[in-house]
Amino acid sequence: MDAPTPDIRLLDQARVAGGVGPAHVMTVSMTLEPGSPGSPPHRHSGPVFGYLLEGELVFELEGEPERIIRTGEAFWEPGGDLIHYQAANHLAEAPTTFIAVMVCAPGEEMMTFVSEQELAERAHLRHPRSGG
Repeated sequence: MDAPTPDIRLLDQARVAGGVGPAHVMTVSMTLEPGSPGSPPHRHSGPVFGYLLEGELVFELEGEPERIIRTGEAFWEPGGDLIHYQAANHLAEAPTTFIAVMVCAPGEEMMTFVSEQELAERAHLRHPRSGG
């Protein structure tokens, strides 16, 4: 009797230009409490791939409009110089949990926070936000 074929579904894919050379790859699980703004604006030294396990995530990268990622959806960001403005819990009454696989340059932090001065200097690169 043959074993059943696994149910494999493509969730997301991306072409990654260049690489970070030898890489430190880590997988993390993050849970954001209801209404949590998540991490302050930051960047990653390499690409990040994620999958939302539960909830809704407000996701905003430099140059792109903010968007809502929902349970069962995947996301990615290229890393490098790009600022990651938001990964916030969109829900006021429930947690949001996601898995992220981060490809980091060896010896560099997985996440580097951006100063207020740099945010001001790069404000012209942020996509216009709705409502303000």
